[in-house]
Amino acid sequence: MGRNMTEADKAEVWERYGKGQSASAIARQMGWSPASVAELIGNAGGIRPTPRCRPALRLSLDEREEISRGLAAGESVRCIARRLRRSPSTISREVDRNGGRRRYRALRADRAARDRRRRRKTAKLAADPLLRLVVADKLAKKWSPEQIAGWLSRTWPDNPEMHVSAETIYRSLFVQSRGALRRELTRYLRSRRTVRRPKGHRGQKDKGGGQLTDTVHISERPAEAEDRAVPGHWEGDLLLGMGMSAISTLVERSTRFVLLVKLERIDSATVLAALRQHILTLPEQLRRSLTWD
Repeated sequence: MGRNMTEADKAEVWERYGKGQSASAIARQMGWSPASVAELIGNAGGIRPTPRCRPALRLSLDEREEISRGLAAGESVRCIARRLRRSPSTISREVDRNGGRRRYRALRADRAARDRRRRRKTAKLAADPLLRLVVADKLAKKWSPEQIAGWLSRTWPDNPEMHVSAETIYRSLFVQSRGALRRELTRYLRSRRTVRRPKGHRGQKDKGGGQLTDTVHISERPAEAEDRAVPGHWEGDLLLGMGMSAISTLVERSTRFVLLVKLERIDSATVLAALRQHILTLPEQLRRSLTWD
């Protein structure tokens, strides 16, 4: 689109996704391309990144400026600590970590602290080969992350190093940058998803985009379709397989004759085009009505 998402844009995407909106609905309502929204969500495994903020107990830039001024004035570490209401050891470590009394600079020290906070910490499953092997083995046996977490705590009750939460397992599967479990293991999950879906995602309707429009209610279907005496009335359904594969089924209500329509993509335009192509090959008397599930 020629422009990049701001942090505010990304926050709105995650807010909408958390409320159950699909990537396509979010893109449509915010004016972004579906690919951009899907990439943002997919790269994070469907898990909203934790916003970065300065911990309350960490030194602020203002405090570091005060330390710098105190050092320049020749004040002792204890004097500076007392004025900032910090422990002397905190001030001493801060100064030693950033060049000592003569080389300490507040802005440079603050940037270094920010970089250290940004440094990715090794995930528990990535750091422990045995725990990672056990979890991967159970996943391959189609255990759910909740079952694995419970089993680990019961099997090693006195060894917290062998404990891991279900959420950690999910994050290791969906967020590949954590470097722990292989994404291929997601195929053993019962949902077989490759991104995390927020609670309440299923059944959440997209206002204006996810609902059907210009539909004909089933009550308006011809009466002759009910008793199945006259052929030409069809019922349609959509079957989803692995890897986003899909087939549309058309069942003739009178004879129970079935048509299978392979779909290249799962969107309304593709489905309608594929159905139209197959239905038009039928004799006109066999094209009376279609009821879609």
